[in-house]
Amino acid sequence: MAIEPSDKEGVAPERNGAPSAPRMPAAAPELEPGAPTDLELMQSIQAEDPEALSQLYDRYNGIIKALILRVIHNEAEADDLLQEIFMEIWNQAKNFSALKGKPLGWMVTLARRRAIDGLRKKQAYARAEERLQTETEQQPDAWVHNATEEEITFSDTRILVRRVINTLPPAQQQAINLAFFRGMSQREIAAKTNTPLGTVKTRLELGLKKIYDGLKELKDEL
Repeated sequence: MAIEPSDKEGVAPERNGAPSAPRMPAAAPELEPGAPTDLELMQSIQAEDPEALSQLYDRYNGIIKALILRVIHNEAEADDLLQEIFMEIWNQAKNFSALKGKPLGWMVTLARRRAIDGLRKKQAYARAEERLQTETEQQPDAWVHNATEEEITFSDTRILVRRVINTLPPAQQQAINLAFFRGMSQREIAAKTNTPLGTVKTRLELGLKKIYDGLKELKDEL
């Protein structure tokens, strides 16, 4: 299934910075003679016909992406989320019922929920990064001067953090350790490791995201 994003509009603008409710298109896209209806496509998707998903994507990817962009405000992230949403449409098609509404309404509801969830997660990552950066800038001595494993284990939270860090790829582990256990700035890490600054930033961001997710999973298990 070839999936290429488009830029069609189909969502109401935001007010006061908050995502507004999606505006449904005034009329469904005009179908070519003999083209399957939305309901027929959904029924085919429920029967695991990938061509039906491709046709549904071609018909509505612009409307769905416009909705995502009203929430996410990032083209690349919107494209990624668009792919994920249509994969979820494929996986969740069995939950669709024509008795409860039209396929487009069901897809818009699903897409809006995913977009808002993505925004909340992004905001949570940003808050976590800000907290960790603040802690780095206001280091207690034990953190500035290469904290030992024994010092770290005094905090249950740091124990969990260390467990998650140990699961990261080596490059991300190194970046996280230098930033948050040695108190080094991104530029200092780039110079020490002979790594481009942009790469260091990416490694820290990816590492922080994995730490955030990992801590949530660990705490759920406790």
